[in-house]
Amino acid sequence: MDRRKFVTGALAAPMMGALGSQALAQGQAWPARNITMVVAFPPGGQADLAARPIALSLEKTLGKSVIVDNRAGAGGLVGNAFVARSDPDGYTLLMALSSMTFLPDAERLYDRKPSYELDSFVPIARALADPNVLCVRHDAPWKSVADLLEDAKKRPGAISYSSSGNYGATHIPFEMFQRATGVKFLHVPYRGGGPAMQAFLGAQVDITAQAPGVANPHVQDGKVRLLAHWGGKPTPELKGIPSMIELGYKDVEYYIWAGLFAPKGTPPAIISRLREGMKQAMSDPQVTSIFAKAGSPAAYLDQPEFAAFVEADAKRLVPIVKAIGRLDEKEK
Repeated sequence: MDRRKFVTGALAAPMMGALGSQALAQGQAWPARNITMVVAFPPGGQADLAARPIALSLEKTLGKSVIVDNRAGAGGLVGNAFVARSDPDGYTLLMALSSMTFLPDAERLYDRKPSYELDSFVPIARALADPNVLCVRHDAPWKSVADLLEDAKKRPGAISYSSSGNYGATHIPFEMFQRATGVKFLHVPYRGGGPAMQAFLGAQVDITAQAPGVANPHVQDGKVRLLAHWGGKPTPELKGIPSMIELGYKDVEYYIWAGLFAPKGTPPAIISRLREGMKQAMSDPQVTSIFAKAGSPAAYLDQPEFAAFVEADAKRLVPIVKAIGRLDEKEK
């Protein structure tokens, strides 16, 4: 997949407003019915956190219901592919996570034809962008990353961690961490960040990586402690929590972002309406306060900046996925 086409195609959309208006004129004005916003994970994760308040705001802007549809499976592949195959009519959208950029390359590792490509979508806007955080339970024996690594080196593969699924947005950060430190954890994949967090809280696994907005309520009630984060720079919300880079692992950086996409071929006039709707949603105090209270501040980018951001993130992360390789071969 040529990522230059992804960026070029996204940025070309605003210049094609006349064509989009002509396409809309051939049928009923959009939106004429309810809109579905697919989240490719179960409730309780980063994509769901972004989708629900934004859906409510878009309803006010567009005048039709925006229904959040959780279509979980295969670390996000099922929901992403569903939207990629949907009619490009503006009635099926995707609130995607960062993993959507490299999951097609993970499929290629197994000699499978990807169920979608990155350029199967048109980016609309980014909503959130948080560094993953390394979580331990309140009663865990590790008080620091150094404690965790010391224990992990003594017991390779004994300390387990939950993720949102193979090659998902909470799996890749741990793979990066393991490669940088030389330790080996036991990976236990789930169907999304929400189930992965519940498994961790229920002591089915020892540690996990999550978006701050997912972890923060459990930090506040004393059930969870944060040992580190995967951010590239300090953030006020994580004051006092060291980054992996600050701990000496210079290439261990991962942001779990959430953004809205439409299927490729969606009329530019609809894309323009959605961009305006996202702009209003991300400046709506009711929306931004929900994100702020969750510890996941709004990180809005409009289409041009978001398209370039996605392209750059994919360029950085796809080689990491390829370096990780096939998981079944690691288990032999």
